[in-house]
Amino acid sequence: MDSVYAVVKTYNNKLKRRIVKTVTGQQRINLLDLDRQAMIGFFARMGEKPFRANQMLKWLHQERVSDFSQMTNFSKTLRAHLADHCEITAPIIVDEHCSRDGTRKWVMQLVCGNRIETVYIPEAGRATLCVSSQVGCALNCTFCSTAQQGFSRNLSVAEIIGQLWVAQQKMAAEQPVTNVVMMGMGEPLLNFDNVVAATHLMMDDFAYGLSKRRVTLSTSGIVPAIDKLRGVTDVALAISLHAVNDQLRSELMPINKSYPIAQLLAASQRYFADTNRKVTIEYVMLDGINDSAEDARALSQLLRNLPCKINLIRFNPFPNSGYRCSPEARITQFRDSLLNAGHVATTRKKRGDDIDAACGQLVGQVAARARRFQQTPNETSCSAA
Repeated sequence: MDSVYAVVKTYNNKLKRRIVKTVTGQQRINLLDLDRQAMIGFFARMGEKPFRANQMLKWLHQERVSDFSQMTNFSKTLRAHLADHCEITAPIIVDEHCSRDGTRKWVMQLVCGNRIETVYIPEAGRATLCVSSQVGCALNCTFCSTAQQGFSRNLSVAEIIGQLWVAQQKMAAEQPVTNVVMMGMGEPLLNFDNVVAATHLMMDDFAYGLSKRRVTLSTSGIVPAIDKLRGVTDVALAISLHAVNDQLRSELMPINKSYPIAQLLAASQRYFADTNRKVTIEYVMLDGINDSAEDARALSQLLRNLPCKINLIRFNPFPNSGYRCSPEARITQFRDSLLNAGHVATTRKKRGDDIDAACGQLVGQVAARARRFQQTPNETSCSAA
């Protein structure tokens, strides 16, 4: 039976088989696919010391060198072996859109021909990169344009970290990336292993060295994966809530039928207890849907015991969505109600909406589609997702 978990598990198993084949010499291995532990294992199989992994990480992610002959602290023999058996392949920018506010949306093409979208958002003293984790999305949230295109496949580690690799190469002379948010195309926790490996690289001192406070993973609420995540990392976690009761949230986000609000908030509490990291609650403002004074009071009550920050997001329109953004006055009233109740609440700045680079507007290009999420996922499949 098809399900979101079955689809992503099948792709991850294929990816793992490909990496095993490359290590045994049957096919080139893309070194961008390897985090520190995988890189150590790769060099160990060649009889090399663990410090070679640190050297390679620095060449790849700090120097962004893709020519093995330039890796001068490796012997000629090792460089020749790497050239014969390995490659360094990242997504390629095929289109760029520049917003009046400085935001850039890059359409990146993968080797398979599919395209994804990555957004670079500069601000005073920082630059945030919004990274995709899947080609399309299978969760079918009704207010998100990405969800309307269906799901093709998960991205590999190289395709995820490759977005940052390309962005740093392109923007190093202007304003390098200081923050990464996994809020682009796809549900990150349905591509668990690859996303975690990529975040490890983002935070590795020999790669990008980003603070754990500067790497944020946003999820629609895959509860078993949230519990698994707190055992392997303590990146910042953002929860897409968007409703104060299960009936409405299930209409907006079908995943709620499997993991309702009470389960999601309990998982968020466990994440905080294990990591001491406050979660961010994301709440999109939909005119006449979830933005009343009563909704604000209900949200305040719902989150009263969860250490969190509430981020209100203006809805960004797309064709045939059927939704409108709440009026500014109502958004302000909603926020003030939360502030008066003692919550930390902010309204996210609108960035890149004139180039369809704002939240919920990323579309990309999907070459093949899978069935959307239609049934309760098998929780035992989560470890492979």
